[in-house]
Amino acid sequence: MKNKILIVSSNYYADISRNLIKGATEELKMNNLEFEVLYAPGCFEIPFLISKNIKKYRGFIALGCLIRGETYHFNLIANECTRKIIDISNNSLKPIGFGVLTCENLKQAINRSDIRKKNKGKEAANACIKLL
Repeated sequence: MKNKILIVSSNYYADISRNLIKGATEELKMNNLEFEVLYAPGCFEIPFLISKNIKKYRGFIALGCLIRGETYHFNLIANECTRKIIDISNNSLKPIGFGVLTCENLKQAINRSDIRKKNKGKEAANACIKLL
């Protein structure tokens, strides 16, 4: 099996996702790694898509953005998405770079996904690469 990576990105916040994917793919290209991108409607669906494809790839990168709202929903999705991604990685013994932003507001999300700053997509790709 080649070191092919699957990026699973929630496209709920399309501009944020585009920047995260750009950071991740540039890092993968710099390391001469093949990759594919799948889109999830939201962060809650990321673990399902990783699980569904667990045997096809050597590593994964989970990307998305959650922005705190007025209800407890943010906490539920953030905690369960994170927990499930950790479980999948531990059970499959495959690396999953975690680039799901959990932000208080859109301004924070824009800063954390900015390709000219500390792009969390790039950081998640780098983590996955180091664990391969």
